Amino acid sequence: MTEELVVDIIKKAFWTAILVAGPTLVVSLLVGLAISIVQAATSIQEYTLTFVPKVIAIALILIFLWPWTTEILLSFTRELFSLIPVITK
Repeated sequence: MTEELVVDIIKKAFWTAILVAGPTLVVSLLVGLAISIVQAATSIQEYTLTFVPKVIAIALILIFLWPWTTEILLSFTRELFSLIPVITK
């Protein structure tokens, strides 16, 4: 197993993690920003007001993107399994 192969596997693992976690993090950020703007405009400082909409938005985005996320993870896993003969040399 060469150093280039290890670096390539790590790059692909990081890219897969970004692809899988990115949409959820972006949605959480946008919902949190929108709620913060509403809270600043209305002077309401309730902590559950930020938590509940974020949880709902994250649950919806996870349900909506489940097939795409599964395909990304399966593709990465298949690629790792195909590298087993190269790694064990």
